[in-house]
Amino acid sequence: MSKKHRRASRPRRLNLGGREIESYGLRTDFWADINHRSLTARWPTFIAGATVAFLLLNCLFAAIFMLGAQPVANASGDFLHYFYFSIETLATVGYGDMHPQTHYGHIVASVEMFVGIFATAVLTGLIFYRFSRPRARFLFAERAVVTRHEGRLSLMLRVANERLNPIANPSAKAWLATTVITAEGESFRRFAELPLLRAQSPLFVLSWTIIHDIDAASPLHGIDAAALEAMQGSVLVTIEGYDETSTQTVRARKTYMSSDIVFGERYVDVLESQDEDRVRVNYTRFHLTEPDE
Repeated sequence: MSKKHRRASRPRRLNLGGREIESYGLRTDFWADINHRSLTARWPTFIAGATVAFLLLNCLFAAIFMLGAQPVANASGDFLHYFYFSIETLATVGYGDMHPQTHYGHIVASVEMFVGIFATAVLTGLIFYRFSRPRARFLFAERAVVTRHEGRLSLMLRVANERLNPIANPSAKAWLATTVITAEGESFRRFAELPLLRAQSPLFVLSWTIIHDIDAASPLHGIDAAALEAMQGSVLVTIEGYDETSTQTVRARKTYMSSDIVFGERYVDVLESQDEDRVRVNYTRFHLTEPDE
C-alpha cells in the first residue's frame, strides 16, 4: 500500500443541525475536488486563493522569461520587470513599453496568453456562479413552540421572507429526528415525517406559520420537553419555493434542537393595526414567545 493511501486525513468539522460533527479517516483529494472547494469557500478565502494563484502563475512565467537571452524589450533583465510583463501578458493589457523581441520571448508570451484565456474563463465562471446561484433569505424563529391551535395541541414554526419579494408555490416539510436503541442494543438515528396542516401556500411574501397537529398518530404524541431531550430529539424543517425575482427555485432549512423547542408558550403576534387601511408587521417581535394562557 502506498504512503498516500496509508496517511490518515486530517479531521474535518462541520455543523449539522446545530451539532458539531467531526469526521476522521475519510481520504479526500484536494485537487480532485477543487471545483467544489472553490464554489463553497467563503468570499475572503476565495479571493485570497485566487490572488495567490495569480501571483504564483506570474512568478512562474517571470522565471521562464529569465531563462532566455533578453527575450523582452526594455526590460532590464531583473525578475521584477519580467514579473510586470507577465502580468500585462496574462491580462492581455499590452502597454507597449515592454514587448517580446526574440523567438523565445514570443513563444513564452504566446503560451502565457493561451493559459491566461483558460484562467480568465475559469475565474469568470466561478465568480458568476457564486453571484448567480439562488439563495433564500428566510428568517426562521429562534425557537419552535408547542401550544394549542384551534383547540388542539400543535407544533408551530414561524418563518419570514426577509426580502419581502413574492415566493410562488412554496412548500414546507418537517421531520422529527430521534435517537433510539435497536433490539441489538445499537444507537440508531430515526427520522419521522411530521404531517403539516398547510404544507403548501400560493404565495409567501411576509411570514408563514408552519403547523403540525399533535394527534394520536403524530410522532410527537405523548412526548414532553424532558422526553424529547432524553431521546436527543430535533425537528428539521425545509422550505422550497419559486423566487419570481431571480426566476429560480430557492431552498432553506432550519434545525430545532430539543433545547430550541419550548412547551406551553406561543408566538407573540407580529401584526399591529395602524388604522382601518394599514397593518404593520413588526419583525422586532418575530422571535418573542409568551406563556400560553
